[in-house]
Amino acid sequence: MTAARSPLSPADRPALGLRERKKIKTREAIRSATYALIEEQGYEATTIEQIAERAEVSPSTVFRYFPTKEDIVLTDEYDPVLAEELRARPADEPWTESIRQVLRKAIGLGVDGDIEVARLRTHLMVQVPAVRSRMMQSMSVTGRRLCGVIAERTGRDRDDLEVRVWAMSLVGGILETTLYWAEHGHRDDLAGLVDRTLSVLEHGLPPKIA
Repeated sequence: MTAARSPLSPADRPALGLRERKKIKTREAIRSATYALIEEQGYEATTIEQIAERAEVSPSTVFRYFPTKEDIVLTDEYDPVLAEELRARPADEPWTESIRQVLRKAIGLGVDGDIEVARLRTHLMVQVPAVRSRMMQSMSVTGRRLCGVIAERTGRDRDDLEVRVWAMSLVGGILETTLYWAEHGHRDDLAGLVDRTLSVLEHGLPPKIA
């Protein structure tokens, strides 16, 4: 049983053109400026004008890349890559195992790659209602993308009730897992929490331990 090359492996990705590299560099500059300002003065006090000045771009450039301040905090490049990664898993692999393996890799990139940024983002999700609301909207989009991947994998229609319920149960579970991680001071291992979440989705609520 073999899998296709992993889209999450940098060596397997096609080289980006100059224009795309500049876009990525600009997005990263805006994100870095935003995170630094929030650390210094808090989320509410941080303005788009300040972010633009720190990132050395115009406010209109910030809005061109990120429609809202919440999007700067929440948006990343992983959704399309995760969909590709799921498609690259072995066709005969159990679906829940494919999800488990892909999420482990995503956590390795998104959390272990920069733990302080991950903690800041999830802390803001808990503390700032606007960020949490925008995150829920974003997760809805992720769920719709996941429906397409599940449909391809199972031969079902992407609009089947069962496909939509499973996809949205997963993204809702991951959202709650992320909030739980932040609410408990980021003490737990996030990969371990995600494993627990997937076990609940796969087997149901376990009996309470006395």
